Amino acid sequence: MPSIEPTIDPSDESPDSFAESTLVTAELVTPPVVTAELVPRWKRALTSVRRWGLLLVLTLLTFGFLSSGLSPDPSAIFDESDRDATPVAQRDRQTEAQATSTDAGLAEIDRVSVEPVRLQASERASLSGSTSQAADSKQNLIATILEEQWRSGLEARGLEAGPMADWLTVCRRLSLSLAGTGLSLEEIRSLQRLPEADRVATHRERLLRSDRFHHYWAERTARYLVGADEGPFIVYRGRRFRTWLANHYAMNTPYDELVRMLITAEGVWTDRPEVNFHTVTFDSGDDAPDPIRLAARTTRAFLGVRIDCLQCHDDFLGNVSLGDASWVRPNTAAEAAVTETDASEAESSGLLREGAQEDFHSLAAFFTAATSEGVQGLKDKRADYEYQYLYADETVPVEPNVPFRRDLLPPRPQQKLETEEDVAGQNEAAGEQGAAEQDLDSEPQADEPKLVLKDLGTMETGGESGNSELPQHMSDRERLAYWLTHPENKPAARAAVTRVWTLLFGRPPAMETEYGFQVGEVDNLPLDSPPSELIETLTEAFVDGGFDVRELIRLITNAPAFRVSSRADFDVTEQHELAMAVFPVTRLRSEQVAGATIQSGRVKTINRDSSFLVQLQQFGSLNDFLKRYGDLGEDEFTPQPVTITQRLVMLNGKLVSETASPNPILNASSHIEMFARNDQEVVRTLYLTVLNREPTEPEMKHFTTRLTPESRNQSDPPTSRKQEITDLTWALLNSSEFAWNH
Repeated sequence: MPSIEPTIDPSDESPDSFAESTLVTAELVTPPVVTAELVPRWKRALTSVRRWGLLLVLTLLTFGFLSSGLSPDPSAIFDESDRDATPVAQRDRQTEAQATSTDAGLAEIDRVSVEPVRLQASERASLSGSTSQAADSKQNLIATILEEQWRSGLEARGLEAGPMADWLTVCRRLSLSLAGTGLSLEEIRSLQRLPEADRVATHRERLLRSDRFHHYWAERTARYLVGADEGPFIVYRGRRFRTWLANHYAMNTPYDELVRMLITAEGVWTDRPEVNFHTVTFDSGDDAPDPIRLAARTTRAFLGVRIDCLQCHDDFLGNVSLGDASWVRPNTAAEAAVTETDASEAESSGLLREGAQEDFHSLAAFFTAATSEGVQGLKDKRADYEYQYLYADETVPVEPNVPFRRDLLPPRPQQKLETEEDVAGQNEAAGEQGAAEQDLDSEPQADEPKLVLKDLGTMETGGESGNSELPQHMSDRERLAYWLTHPENKPAARAAVTRVWTLLFGRPPAMETEYGFQVGEVDNLPLDSPPSELIETLTEAFVDGGFDVRELIRLITNAPAFRVSSRADFDVTEQHELAMAVFPVTRLRSEQVAGATIQSGRVKTINRDSSFLVQLQQFGSLNDFLKRYGDLGEDEFTPQPVTITQRLVMLNGKLVSETASPNPILNASSHIEMFARNDQEVVRTLYLTVLNREPTEPEMKHFTTRLTPESRNQSDPPTSRKQEITDLTWALLNSSEFAWNH
């Protein structure tokens, strides 16, 4: 094609004609715009490779981060009976053979150390320590007494005891009560490498020293101390309070010291988390702790007694029995005399009496000493409490006092004048310095000196009560703390033992009443109902052992009442469960159902060492499940039937669906489907993961048949092996056995 040359008419010299002709020529000679189709293919291919390569790298990094906790050892997932076929297993066998050539004691620890659940130095020491404790004569004596009392109680009622449960069942009970979840597959494979006689004790010691136990029991403790509500804004920090409790469980702080820190707490609620025990009542206390709510909370949490109704009127129906029952006071001839002037003759003689308004408000008077000082937080002053009783014309001052065992309460020190104005006033009134100093010792004091009770049992002499262990001056809240934690205050120690028992069994211990054996309550233990022999023995051991919560857990879980099976060859009645002839079958609480479901979807144990994304997913799934499933809050031990909403959440809920659905990155069902050697191994491993037990022969035969190609092809439409495994996991999660502790 010939080129087109621009032509310009010389006769037309106007600027407009020249611009127009130039524009036409430019349109003809301008090259066409280069489109994407004309870009070289190798450049486009290189750009695509870079994009997909970056996506692949990010995917691999994510998969590696999420699956970093998965055990590479097949023996950590499947049974060890077929482990000889893998090189990894052969290396493990060689390692174990080398370990057996060393000292017997060291070989035991070394064999444990190669397990998927690694034991650190502190845990190894705990194993040796627990072995020595088990051999201790005192602990053996207590265990023997508990077993004799258990058997004698059954014989007295003519009941037959069930057989002892297998180790997997007992370990599941421990995991549900101490960590709020079931056993992980990793934990089961780890325990299977130990002698069967050591498996329960080893699993219990691991739990007692794990973060899961510390945080789970801190949450349970916070529920009955401060409730499950959010509390008042700004002045209450529930998360800090629970973390503070978890730290003290990790340090194994004695129970009596923990109670003293809560009752005598001072400072800012953010700097001193124990102050939140008081600030949670600010919403009803006019920017100050509410003594009414604190008194009610104290009696229910630390005494196991409900005297809330005494706030408004005396006990006219005989529901509240106070005074000193025979089992409360020591049966000694040199029994301490009641020093309080207002103690009745019935109380001093050991008889019970009906509760009065004064009992409740005299206890509430202790907490008026805790005063809010703004940015300085909670400060301790002298209690100043007034109340207008029913049928009274005006308010009257109420002195701090306790409802029973008033001989254990330290006397209230006299007032001491410490300010310069008070001293000057005394000097002016008396006329001389000596008289003023004499008045300083005799007049009631407005602000007493502060004293931190670190160990009341080792304080120096100085009080007027005649007790050489008491300090010279004690604030009102310190007096209450001393009374609550006194070794002879049996109701307070019994309340603590009952709390621990209830957390371990899922229900309060039964009580012997005039109508027979009945289900007890965790926070309603009236003084006219003495505890059972088991609870009384545990209470004495708890006090003698220095209020050690871990040791109390060991004593209870070693008792045959905790180790007995929930099944028997005879007809099991309610009386069998109340008398602990069989383990009581109880529904799992909401957080236990959620925790067991989440753990069933993982091969490894979910703890503080898990990846951040796994912990984040657990936190979100747990909160969402509890919101839909329902949570009873601080009344979590109140018997409640299964609701339709709860069943629907389990059948159609997101958590169960995600746990059972195929997910090769996270879900245990997918890992089992990929790495199982045969169908029998799939069924057996799924049962261990979800229900923490081996399948029975009929169960094994039924579900193994469902996994065969012939059975899957007979379905309409035909199903895949992966779908059958998903259905089996879903069915196990929705079984009644999964939702009950047995």
